[in-house]
Amino acid sequence: MYVKDHMTKNPVTVTKDVVLSKAVDIMAKGGFHRLPVVNAGGKLIGLVTAGLVTESSGSASTSLSIYELNYLLSRTTVEDIMIRDVKTIAPDVFLEEAAQKMIDNKISVLPVVDEEEKVIGVITEKDIFQAFVDLTGYNTAGTRFVIACEDKPGVFSKVTQLFAQEDANLENLAVYHTERGVEVEIKATGEVSVERMTKVLTDAGFELHDVFQRLKDGSVKHYPVTAE
Repeated sequence: MYVKDHMTKNPVTVTKDVVLSKAVDIMAKGGFHRLPVVNAGGKLIGLVTAGLVTESSGSASTSLSIYELNYLLSRTTVEDIMIRDVKTIAPDVFLEEAAQKMIDNKISVLPVVDEEEKVIGVITEKDIFQAFVDLTGYNTAGTRFVIACEDKPGVFSKVTQLFAQEDANLENLAVYHTERGVEVEIKATGEVSVERMTKVLTDAGFELHDVFQRLKDGSVKHYPVTAE
């Protein structure tokens, strides 16, 4: 997964001379909480967030009247409060790198810039959450089998062959190393029945930790994890 496939492309930006009242209005109308700040050539020079506006104006705890607060926001520019040392990411790197960069720097957004430091996108923690959900196929119809596996060569191939021989289509795969050991999570579709696939797996010596099916209407049905 690459950053460029999950970022918000061509995001709204502002220049440093924009007053905070306008920046707040832009964020409110757009339904987002961050604005990259660029120069006349589109190069990133800063970042302003709704949190910074609140902090700088003291609007969360201020004793100023609404008129005084609006006056303050109309007289303060983005340049006065923006983050200048902005962490960024390139579009062609793995999404995992963006996630790790956010974790390391305790931030929730990364402007995406090209070779000339021009803003071409924005990636947020929400985008990464959505990518994870999409990767597992959580919201799409199909049956998910959570299978305990030994951590050794050839085991994963054996599991997938069992699905293949039953004409099950493997749409999403994930391997997790947990305190319980290694778990393979497979979302399958096709004509094979849940009961039949469960029996095939258990007869082959695999332990199932969970089996559940998401139906086309979005509802979820759980199945027993042992074959009848």
